[in-house]
Amino acid sequence: MNSEKKTATTLEDIKINVKIKLSALWITVMSSYIYNDIFDLYKPGEMAHIMAGNMGPFPTTQGALLTAMILMTIPTLMIFLSLTLKAQANRWTNIIVGILYIVVAISNVIGEVWAFYIFGNIVQVLLLLLIVGYAWKWPKQEA
Repeated sequence: MNSEKKTATTLEDIKINVKIKLSALWITVMSSYIYNDIFDLYKPGEMAHIMAGNMGPFPTTQGALLTAMILMTIPTLMIFLSLTLKAQANRWTNIIVGILYIVVAISNVIGEVWAFYIFGNIVQVLLLLLIVGYAWKWPKQEA
């Protein structure tokens, strides 16, 4: 006769607040942007293209660099804003910015032939869709 009792155990699964999920997704989106841009530097001829004063298909100007900086500052700020904005403003900010950056990610692959870059942008679109989805389905509480 076996006197040992077997007890069933389950792994603890803590519910994560939607604000933390959104912030973590924005961090992941930013990481993907960074890796895509770093790997882009390794394409043959890219460094010569940059040294010749070009940034992608555009000439490198103060305006082009400022535009790129603004474009990347917004998702960087979303990491913080997702944690600190009040729920209603947070929800709509994530939905609107998420949709805008889906458009950015899709426009970045127009004419692109490098598989890593296309893959990276597909991942970005999927992450941004998660952001929009989590914000859209923001949990409600009774007043």
